[in-house]
Parts: sequence; structure tokens; C-alpha cells
Amino acid sequence: MQSLTRTPHLIAPTMTVLILLLLLIPISSEVEIDCNSLRMGQFICPDPALRQIDPKTQQLRGCTPDNKARVWCVAVEGIVCSETKNTSFTREMPCKWTNGYHFDTALLLSVFLGMFGADRFYLGYPAIGLLKFCTLGFMFLGQLVDVILIATQVVGPADGSAYIIPYYGPVITVVRSDNWTYRLPQDNW
Repeated sequence: MQSLTRTPHLIAPTMTVLILLLLLIPISSEVEIDCNSLRMGQFICPDPALRQIDPKTQQLRGCTPDNKARVWCVAVEGIVCSETKNTSFTREMPCKWTNGYHFDTALLLSVFLGMFGADRFYLGYPAIGLLKFCTLGFMFLGQLVDVILIATQVVGPADGSAYIIPYYGPVITVVRSDNWTYRLPQDNW
């Protein structure tokens, strides 16, 4: 019984030390880092809360002719970006620069008026359009070839821009390989 009566004078200093330690140690679980070095899965880009898809071009807003756009991204919870002192940051994302040529329009012109070269005039190829007009679409054989080339997106606008296609639409991405391309061998080969 005697030991229990001596402990109250030890509890007060111990509690004071514990409270001081809790006040001195930061309790924040957030980490401040350079958000440009984040790995995939540690951020979402573009920020879904912001409307960063341009309704006219169906691409990221601010897409430049070199096919890049600077968009706002959001880091996962617990990460604070050193650039902005919050969870948002900017990052360059790939996009497809468009200049007003719609895929639907080009394909419809090719199907219905391709024998007159309307599709090639629309896409900015006046010489081929005039040749198709004078030869009735190369006796309709050129029209058939153009329908296939435009449908597979091999022939695009003459200025090098991309077609305007809905953001989640039927875009064909060509994967190219050359002598420097390394193909990873798979187990079932």
C-alpha cells in the first residue's frame, strides 16, 4: 500500500513530459515532395474535377502543334507538392492537335461524294481532288481506295493535324517498329 501512495507525485511530471513530446512531434501524415517525380498510381492526370477536354476539338485544352498539353493533375491523399503547396500540380500530357477537320465529315464525303474528289478537297489535297473529279474517282476504284484509307485513318488532313474524333471515340493508334525496336520475347513463343 505504501508504494501506491508514492506514485501520484511521479504521474504529474511523466504526463507533462508526454504532453510536451506530443506537441513537439508533428502529427501530420502528409509528405511534401516534388510532384514531377511521382510514379504512375500516385497521381491522376488530368484532374477529373476540372473540365480539361475542349468540346470543340475533343482534346485536352491548350493542345499545341507538337502534340503536348499542360494539364492540372492531383496527387493522392497524403502527398503535398512542393511547387504549389497543395495536392495539385501541372504536367505535360500527350494529345492530338486538331485543326478543324472532322473524321465523320471526311468519311461521309468519301463515301457519297468521293467520285468527285470532295473528300480530298476537304482534307486539303486539291490536286488529288481535281484528278479524282476529272476521272470520276479513277473509275470509282480510287473512291473505294480512299474510303478504306480514310476509314483506317491512314489519310489525314494535309496540314498534319489529327481528325476531330470524340475523346473516347474510335481512334486508331499506329504502332510502328524499326530496326531499333526491341520486342520482348514471351514464354509461349
